[in-house]
Amino acid sequence: MKAVITVVGKDSVGILSKVSSACAGHGVNIIEVNQSVLRDMFAMLMLVELTEDTPIDLLRDELTEVEKQTHTKIHVMHEDIFNSMHRI
Repeated sequence: MKAVITVVGKDSVGILSKVSSACAGHGVNIIEVNQSVLRDMFAMLMLVELTEDTPIDLLRDELTEVEKQTHTKIHVMHEDIFNSMHRI
């Protein structure tokens, strides 16, 4: 299953590292990453692929801890939901 992870917050050292480490720890493959820093604001969009052994809720829980560490807001949603939300 594919999912979309978005990360937004004040830029600081290690955001990408912490998010990608959390993904790797659950066997989540990062397919694509797009990130930007606008002044001091960090924004990242990731397309990831979860194994059948990794429920999306488990990844969400792990990334909630990363949110606290990085003072960012992280959303994880199934790719189909993301695509439905952005269709006109």
